[in-house]
Amino acid sequence: MPHIFHSEQWLPYPVELVFAFFANPENLPRLMPPWQRARIEEAAFAPPPPRPLAPDPALRLKTIAAGAGTRMTISFRPFPYSPIRVPWEAEISEFVWNDHFCDLQLRGPFAYWHHCHRLLPKAHTNASGVTVQGTLVRDEIEYALPFGPLGVLAQRLFIVRQLHSTFSYRHHRTAELLPLMFPR
Repeated sequence: MPHIFHSEQWLPYPVELVFAFFANPENLPRLMPPWQRARIEEAAFAPPPPRPLAPDPALRLKTIAAGAGTRMTISFRPFPYSPIRVPWEAEISEFVWNDHFCDLQLRGPFAYWHHCHRLLPKAHTNASGVTVQGTLVRDEIEYALPFGPLGVLAQRLFIVRQLHSTFSYRHHRTAELLPLMFPR
């Protein structure tokens, strides 16, 4: 049975910077909870299409990006202090600069996993009433669990909670890392 998970985060940075941050596969382990000890085990990069020319020279970044067809295997601990590591192989199935990219699990803990990162320019009014331009990051995940009734039980007992916790950590970490990588 497929499930849907949504998450959103607004960031006070232009789409070009936020997209470059998320499209760089080196940032993925940095965005996963530290107890998971995530690491990239293997990567076969497919180049993205040519980067659109940003109107502002400060937004013309020279970072790497994983284009459609890129395959990566990461491994992580499924729970704190686990002696085992779980491999997860995914492929970037869609990539449109400064708009979205999607990854599809080829091998891993889920029976099915399709995750799209969508980015939208969006203004935000802060507590002082000042409007700030930024980016809304929308994560849309469609997934299914293996093991039939046991998967249904796992979904109810901890998968939803773990997804919320993981994305809460990702939001916190993104807000910490972006200013370090792209100081204003």
